[in-house]
Order: sequence, then C-alpha cells, then structure tokens
Amino acid sequence: MHEQSATGPHHTTTTERGSFAVARCTCGWAGPARRSRDRARTDAADHIGATDDRDARAQGRP
Repeated sequence: MHEQSATGPHHTTTTERGSFAVARCTCGWAGPARRSRDRARTDAADHIGATDDRDARAQGRP
C-alpha cells in the first residue's frame, strides 16, 4: 500500500466479490472483505476521516 500526498484527495468506492464487499481508496488503501455492505461503507468513511485528521495535523491544524 502506498500513501497519497497530504494535499491529494481520497476517493473511496465499495465493490463486491461474491458475497463480500470491499472498500478501496484512490490512495491504494483497501479495507478487509466484509459480508456486510454497510460495514464496508463504514470502513471507507473511517478511512476518509482518518486521512482528514492526518492531513490536518500535517498542515499544523489541531
């Protein structure tokens, strides 16, 4: 997995493989395979939230 620059946007998608759903991001991140589509979407939202927090810290914001 590679990290995207602090200034680049993250865009997530959720795809299905059989009975599993996987969240992925343009930065290369991928969540675990989930049987619950809602949980895969939550994984994606958590990833976006974590990257927003990390980006804010990198720019010196609390």
